[in-house]
Amino acid sequence: MAEALARGTRAAVIVNPSKVDAEALRASVEQHEQAEGWQPSLWIETTVEDPGSGQVRRALDEQVALVIAAGGDGTVRAAAAALRDSGVPLAIVPAGTGNLLARNLELPLGDPAAAVRVAFTGTERAIDLGIIDAERVDGEVDQFVFLVMAGVGLDAQMVANTNPQLKAKVGWLAYVDAIARSLRSGSRVRLRYRLDTNPDRAMTAHTVLIGNCGMLPGNIALLPDAEIDDGRLDVVALAPRGFRGWLRIWSRVVWENGLLRRTQVGRWIVGETKPIRALRYLTGERFIARFPHPEEFEVDGDPAGEVVALRATVDHQALAVMVSAEGTPEEDDVGR
Repeated sequence: MAEALARGTRAAVIVNPSKVDAEALRASVEQHEQAEGWQPSLWIETTVEDPGSGQVRRALDEQVALVIAAGGDGTVRAAAAALRDSGVPLAIVPAGTGNLLARNLELPLGDPAAAVRVAFTGTERAIDLGIIDAERVDGEVDQFVFLVMAGVGLDAQMVANTNPQLKAKVGWLAYVDAIARSLRSGSRVRLRYRLDTNPDRAMTAHTVLIGNCGMLPGNIALLPDAEIDDGRLDVVALAPRGFRGWLRIWSRVVWENGLLRRTQVGRWIVGETKPIRALRYLTGERFIARFPHPEEFEVDGDPAGEVVALRATVDHQALAVMVSAEGTPEEDDVGR
């Protein structure tokens, strides 16, 4: 990490104490500090009021060379937002339910010691940040940074309906109950949208997702062509009709995107497959949508309230992250 040496070799560990075994993490960090000749790290805990952004700003004031975010997706996103265009890399010790960015970067899951090793011995990679300007019912506009996906419709309702106590106990299984309750509502999202400089168009869908990258837990490639550093957004609209429509979407996303694309023959088969109307893909650098009624909105799996309009853009390669210098780590997804 030549860049780090120029800034001084001290890291900051931003830790969510409700997610992480702090004692074990500290021992692992100290081991690698000593092995790599780094100074003792600055340790700062997140709070309910501030999941990480303020802590990272404090760390930057201390001229640290590396920020390690130890926690769930909310902690990672808050840290990334504060590190935007700073030049200081972010390392991730994933300790949440989804660990969405860590999955897309093929970082170690369920192994904090391995994640710490990547933090101190890995290599820097520049990735994009998604930027959402969300207009509220009262006309106020809030800006969000997203790392993986943001969306409206069924997925946002699912996030809003998820029981946090159940999620803490059983992880992603808690979403099954939330999905069932959201599907029963039968509601659809109506919107007018504009992609880049194209004319406005109308759309009706159950879910509209704006992605910076496309991998979900269980190796589900919802956005199979999305690249995290290409300066573009990938948008998918899910608009099935009835149960058979959902089955076709499930087959396409899990079987074709998740399995067939892993082999050359499979990619050829996918290339010969006709698009399905229930699954519409778009790609561009700017996506603007307006809704006739307030809609639930989510960012990287966290509820973000109701919106009447969205403007999504890309900050190209605005964040440096630490990734494995040894290639893709082995991962056992059972139980995740």
